Amino acid sequence: MNKNTTITQQILIAMAIGLIIGSLINTFADANEWIKSFIVQGIFHVIGSGFVNALKMLVVPLVTFSLICGVCGMGDIALLGRVGFKAFGLYLMTTGLAVSLALIMAILINPGQGFQQNTALLSEFTPKPSPPLTDVFINIIPSNPIQAFAEGNMLQIIFFVILFSIAMLMTGEIGKQLAKGAEKLNEVMMQVVMLIMRFAPIGVFCLMGKTFAEQGIGLIIPMIGYFVVVVSCLLIHSLGIYSALLLLFARVNPLIFFKKMRSAQIFAFSTASSNATIPVTLKTVEQQLGVNRSTAAFTVPLGATVNMDGTAIMQGVATVFIANVYGIDLSLVQYLTIIAMSILASIGTAGVPGVGLIMLAMVFNQVGLPVEGIGLILGVDRLLDMVRTAVNVTGDATVTVIVARGEDEIDLSIYNGADTPESTLPKGN
Repeated sequence: MNKNTTITQQILIAMAIGLIIGSLINTFADANEWIKSFIVQGIFHVIGSGFVNALKMLVVPLVTFSLICGVCGMGDIALLGRVGFKAFGLYLMTTGLAVSLALIMAILINPGQGFQQNTALLSEFTPKPSPPLTDVFINIIPSNPIQAFAEGNMLQIIFFVILFSIAMLMTGEIGKQLAKGAEKLNEVMMQVVMLIMRFAPIGVFCLMGKTFAEQGIGLIIPMIGYFVVVVSCLLIHSLGIYSALLLLFARVNPLIFFKKMRSAQIFAFSTASSNATIPVTLKTVEQQLGVNRSTAAFTVPLGATVNMDGTAIMQGVATVFIANVYGIDLSLVQYLTIIAMSILASIGTAGVPGVGLIMLAMVFNQVGLPVEGIGLILGVDRLLDMVRTAVNVTGDATVTVIVARGEDEIDLSIYNGADTPESTLPKGN
């Protein structure tokens, strides 16, 4: 590609080509075993999965060093508590707004009425049993920090690193020396991010190609009502509610925000993983939106773990959809239960592909809907997962900007300045 083409433009081109080629394979070569095994399950699967694993590889060390730098950079435990309280409260508030919007729109439009059930689909999903809510809160505290790091349990990692960083602040000179080391390691990790991002267009092309070769755009047609309602809610929440929050609480121009969030949104869409997108989100909010590293290093990883606005929207619409399919009338108490469960279920849920279905099974169990109905939405869930992950990441950045503005930890000259993606991500060769 032209050397002046930015990485964001390269990725958009790669996404479009991957979508077209994947759809063509699904339409014309789906029965060709060689193409399915060698191209789709071979080249596309290996390169795409390898790219996602490379992104995930960065998450734990990057979050660890960034969080240490962030906490130590604040230099005040009281400030840390205030930032944490604001961020956590805002994340829960946006999730509540998301599921409420979804329920209102779903009740008004009523997707699923007259839908012909496909019994073959109903047996395809077997949910894992959801843990008790008490266990979710207890498990925030790691009994074995090394195991938490090895398994990538983000809430446990965040808890331990914050505790460790507070102890560093309290130890004086020794802690300062360790903090300087963490800053150097963080800079090195940022360079590793830059190296991996050079291969992003290839990885994104393979991810898109595999997804559409397996799923095909045609799967949307039987589920068009459900699909349109979910996507409409995601767009309204992202463009409407987030814009209103940025105007009201951060007093910044939301148009600039959305323009500069393109890279992170594209990565979130292509990987369908909030955790895998953390490196890109951190770079974007720091270098493009001007948020101080100490604030971003705390709020972004926390958001990738507890902010599930897109998933909450899917849960709200899917609940009404399945209730309509089975002819079940939901009461006001059940609707309120859905809102409460969606908010609580977002705490401690991993930001990885497909986790929304596990959360949805938990909500269905709580309100008495048949869990096997989830099989009906499996066909389009992968595509919706990509869209709602982009919304989740946008929510992470929105809350980060709001918190940073409230703490005067944002450089408005950078926020309002020209969009320079080449300073955030490298150009192609």
